[in-house]
Amino acid sequence: MSVELAEKTTHKVRVSAPAGVVYALFADAVNWPLYFSPSVHVERLEFDGERERLRTWCFMDGQLKSWTSWRHLDPVNRRVEFRQELPASPLSALGGIVNVRPEGPHSSELELLYDFSVVDDLPADLAWAERAADGHSRSQLAGLKAVAERWERLDELVLTFEESVHVNGPAELVYDFLYRAGDWPDMVPHVTRVDLTEDEPGVQRVTMETLTEYGTHTTDSVRICFPHAERIIHKQTTTPALLQAHTGEWSVVPEERGVTVIAQHTVVLREENIAAELGEHANLEHARRHVREAIGRNSRVLLAHAKQHAETAVRML
Repeated sequence: MSVELAEKTTHKVRVSAPAGVVYALFADAVNWPLYFSPSVHVERLEFDGERERLRTWCFMDGQLKSWTSWRHLDPVNRRVEFRQELPASPLSALGGIVNVRPEGPHSSELELLYDFSVVDDLPADLAWAERAADGHSRSQLAGLKAVAERWERLDELVLTFEESVHVNGPAELVYDFLYRAGDWPDMVPHVTRVDLTEDEPGVQRVTMETLTEYGTHTTDSVRICFPHAERIIHKQTTTPALLQAHTGEWSVVPEERGVTVIAQHTVVLREENIAAELGEHANLEHARRHVREAIGRNSRVLLAHAKQHAETAVRML
């Protein structure tokens, strides 16, 4: 017989930032992957100004989980209510409330209340749910506190840019090249090794080794693939010293003739490491230029090979 075990958790943290800033950051779920290390990707599926429906991919207790949820946003009272529509197994329900309370012009309290239940009375499932909910809550609050307390410099720390190329070939050939990252060592000169696993269709875990001007560089990332939309979302799960976070998207956009392939990136810079990485006289503007060029250069190389792959295949047909 199935029994649902109801559990509740409450977490609070004081943040040295205005309540309006803290609320705005929490309400902006689409950008959570930039600020919360466990968050991989958030898609807004519906929004009517107050209620939104989200699809989320996130690490919980080391496991990559996905779910859909509804949120009610109340900016006047700085309150967000949420409820998962399709919880990640073994959860049968999960929801809660977030309150942001001002404690002065530049100070606030963030309170996160969770309630959840699991199906059946398996101790292992309950223990996992408790551990995952607690760890997720603490990580989310810590991440929000860290970014909110840098709110006056956030525009300088966040950098978004893109590279693109036009391809005289079909979208499916370009997408196929981008999707088959495991084959890149045979196709892209600066990629020397790729370990790729896809335990769930469209969700890839990738470890990639590349050659740079500074030597060999290894990155770990998660990629969420949307073949019907010909998009691939990615997030680095381990970042180089200059980056707090790095997310991006490969997209294939049909044109009247051929397609345009876009590599879009957003990074959060780790300001405290600039001097050690770029020299004692380097500043934030130097770091922005360095990161923009380094990531952009790699993207341009991959885009060029995607173009070559598709256009060569078309000529051979």
